[in-house]
Amino acid sequence: MEPQRSPLLEVKGNRDLKRHLVKASSRLPLPGSRLKRRLDQMEDALEPEKKRTRGLGTAPTIATSLPRAPHLTTVPQNTAQKVSRKTGPRCSTAINTVVKNQKPVPAVAVQKPSASAVPPMVGGKKPSKRPAWDLKGQLCDLNAELKCCRERSQTLDQENQQLRDQLRDAQQQANALGTERRTLEGELARVQAQAEQGQQELKNLSARVLELEERLGMQEGLVQELQKEQLELQEERRQLTSRLEQQEGRLQASEAALSSSQAEVASLQQETAAQAALLAERGERLHGLEMERRRLHNQLQELKGNIRVFCRVRPVLPGEPTPPSGFLLFPSGPGGPSDLPTRLSLSRTDERRGTLSGAPAPMTRHDFSFDRVFPPGSRQDEVFEEISMLVQSALDGYPVCIFAYGQTGSGKTFTMEGGPGGDPQLEGLIPRALRHLFSMAQELGGQGWTYSFVASYVEIYNETVRDLLATGNRKGQGGECEIRRAGPGSEELTVTNARYVPVSCEKEVRALLRLAHQNRAVARTAQNERSSRSHSVFQLQISGEHSSRGLQCGAPLSLVDLAGSERLDPALALGPEERERLRETQAINSSLSTLGLVIMALSNKESHVPYRNSKLTYLLQNSLGGSSKMLMFVNISPLEENVSETLNSLRFASKVNQCVIGTAQANRK
Repeated sequence: MEPQRSPLLEVKGNRDLKRHLVKASSRLPLPGSRLKRRLDQMEDALEPEKKRTRGLGTAPTIATSLPRAPHLTTVPQNTAQKVSRKTGPRCSTAINTVVKNQKPVPAVAVQKPSASAVPPMVGGKKPSKRPAWDLKGQLCDLNAELKCCRERSQTLDQENQQLRDQLRDAQQQANALGTERRTLEGELARVQAQAEQGQQELKNLSARVLELEERLGMQEGLVQELQKEQLELQEERRQLTSRLEQQEGRLQASEAALSSSQAEVASLQQETAAQAALLAERGERLHGLEMERRRLHNQLQELKGNIRVFCRVRPVLPGEPTPPSGFLLFPSGPGGPSDLPTRLSLSRTDERRGTLSGAPAPMTRHDFSFDRVFPPGSRQDEVFEEISMLVQSALDGYPVCIFAYGQTGSGKTFTMEGGPGGDPQLEGLIPRALRHLFSMAQELGGQGWTYSFVASYVEIYNETVRDLLATGNRKGQGGECEIRRAGPGSEELTVTNARYVPVSCEKEVRALLRLAHQNRAVARTAQNERSSRSHSVFQLQISGEHSSRGLQCGAPLSLVDLAGSERLDPALALGPEERERLRETQAINSSLSTLGLVIMALSNKESHVPYRNSKLTYLLQNSLGGSSKMLMFVNISPLEENVSETLNSLRFASKVNQCVIGTAQANRK
């Protein structure tokens, strides 16, 4: 099977075929014109003979030689072969057909003149011309020549007819070739259009190829990245597979451990249930023991007395004179030196008796007995240890009031608030009491109790209540504070416009004490460079709740630092400042006298207790009644020069110590 050739090669072959056909057609003879030209030549050749014959009067003899028969110029075979190679099988077939259809022109034989017409040659020479008179001979010659011309004419007619036939065939072939040429030209135009379209498509395909090559480059880069990522993912997959195998191993081990743990949990649940029942039983027992502890604790406090009095003697400060020997004595108790001191003896000279007799004044001894006596060397922690059980009663729901009484400079503020500098060894009763309450509240939290604490700190100066925790614009507006009941029918008292601060840690309490210390009213007196001229009252409202048992308790803890209890000096010159000090002293002594009257009225169980005679007793009303526990510290000076004020303080404390208040009751709901 012949291979299919491309359209471009076929168009090129058709162009070469057309070129060779044009050349071949130009070489073909045109029979009509050629024949006419030969006849004209023959007439020109006969023309001289005719003239000569006319001149001679006879018909001249035509002695012209017959022309050679014209032959058709044929297309060379090698040319046809070239055309066939260039134009292809279709065009070469047409050329071969033209060559084959051309019939060769037969050569017309030139008849030689007959012996009768042509005179014989004499002696080998050309016969001479007929004489002019030999008209018959000339006529014979002319007839012979005419005969020859006729024969030649017939021959030429035949040849002309053949040439006409050949011309007709050639014209037919030319028409066929023209038709074929037009067909080929149309096909060539179509092929050229196809070639142009192919070139355009080729350009488009080239652009498309470039675009595809660019995309291919991008895709190859992407493929490389994906292959790299695939390798990374395969590596990660291997790692994850390894980890998965490890995790599966661990999971199997965990499942095994879980099954064993579940069995253990089941047994533990049984044990837990048993322990829960035991815990509930012990909780009930613990609650019963706690209630019993509170009852016994309260009985113990009642046996000690709902009103107790402690005496504390401050040490001699640097720069002060040393008291004489035997001025203050601390006799041992019935058990000997091992017993805690509860008695105090003060010896003084009776100057009035010495003056009347003229002899030296004898020493007068004053003996006092209290619930506890603290010598000058007692530490702050020893003092608090004695009152810690009383502070515990406030957490159990009993109102508790602890106040320090004594002259100026006897150590009341040091006992209640502590010394300067923030030394933990010098902390007073207020910070130690709150630390103890916070600690015990945390322990009781394990038994289901929750406690909240709200603190307030006020002072009573010249029968005016002032808030020591006031800050900013409220600072110094103590006159606006009034003592009111919390609500209609309520026994709880509150101070209007005073700050009530919730506290939960020692840090907050220390901040409140610093602020109150800055705001408290002080003045210089004969006994103290910086004397407190007001009663300061620190109150902590305690609220407890046992939600699972529906129990609630609440009580106030009042810690009071009373002002100095000095007597008035009638001989004192009264200047402006002295008159102010006099008014302060009168207000202080009046409130202290009212405090003594209230305690005596409570002890005597009088129907009317004069709480409202003083702002101090009115504020402490709920902490001084029959359901409360009260402790008074009487602070005295070890100096002999203060013996009068010391005796007054000890006598007042002795009166209070002799009072008995009814049985205290806890505030429970």
